[in-house]
Amino acid sequence: MVYLSFKPKYKNSIPARFFLFKNRAFSTDDGIWFHVCSLGEARALKPILDKLNGEDIKITTITQTGQSEAKKYDAEVRYLPYELFLPFWMKKQKVLVVLEAEFWYMLFILASNKGSKIILLNARISEKSAKKYLQFGWFYKKMLERVEIVYAQSESDKNRFLALGAKNIKVIGNIKLAGEIKKTEEYLKPNREVIVAASTHEGEEESTLKAFVEYKKQFDATLFIVPRHPERFDKVYELMVAYASIHKLTLSRFSKDKNFKSDMVLVDAMGELNNIYAIADIAILGGAFRDDVGGHNPLEPANFGCKIITGKHFFHQKELFKYVHHVQYVEADEIHKALRGAKELPPSTVDEKIDLESVIKKIKDIK
Repeated sequence: MVYLSFKPKYKNSIPARFFLFKNRAFSTDDGIWFHVCSLGEARALKPILDKLNGEDIKITTITQTGQSEAKKYDAEVRYLPYELFLPFWMKKQKVLVVLEAEFWYMLFILASNKGSKIILLNARISEKSAKKYLQFGWFYKKMLERVEIVYAQSESDKNRFLALGAKNIKVIGNIKLAGEIKKTEEYLKPNREVIVAASTHEGEEESTLKAFVEYKKQFDATLFIVPRHPERFDKVYELMVAYASIHKLTLSRFSKDKNFKSDMVLVDAMGELNNIYAIADIAILGGAFRDDVGGHNPLEPANFGCKIITGKHFFHQKELFKYVHHVQYVEADEIHKALRGAKELPPSTVDEKIDLESVIKKIKDIK
């Protein structure tokens, strides 16, 4: 942990979570406490917090990117400490709202014992994880019996929670459907086709680059690559430099050049993905070409009318993909074929919304 705390990704989260460095307890009790893991869940809170304006809001996160996003709200924001610290760190709050699959046993037990009501929101258990959960069914049953209500993403999730002994489950869909998707900057679209490889992970950039150099032989296009994790920016840039050199392509870094005249651009900045989607024609959505990530949110590229190409391992985003149409699901070595096929397809679209009023009412009614 000491070694990892020197890495940019963990330099704030590890000292805060495991050593309580600059991570004191909440200043007041009897508020509304949201616990999320990372950036996507923290961002999904916005439409809920907008409707809870004026309430005493607290937020805990696990990751540094989630922490940065949470600090944009009018709320007390902390890292969730390692579980052994929770007994003397935690204060009773009126309600604890836990998003998605953040199932921390000590968190649930202590919150319940202190008198906090517990709500699971946007709750999910993927098909891939279900067998592992059921192997420890006795453990999750003890934890879930402390939960007041479970707002599940889908009927499949509801059935998996029922199998683990959860009670009072309602299916409301994915709350990410309620979020406002917008750009924060206006960029001039290059006078050529724009392809963005979004939220990519190790190995996905190379598959995309191989496909792009073949595509580029026939079509005039610019490729933007947006790695999921900022600590990989330099490594991905080195890979792009190698491809640019071999195939005689021009290359630039977003942080140094926003004219977008190059054949390839590394987007080495956070918070720019929607702005790039807004000028893109095709989005190659990462996280699904490997079998250990589970995919990423397709609502954002669909909202901007991108033609979406993604992998077949999108198990964490299965519920969201139900609402997005005209998506190509391919293997990593089929991306070139999908790029060519995109010319015959309409832009991706989203056709569903979600009503959060019942959730807001439940949170406000808890005494």
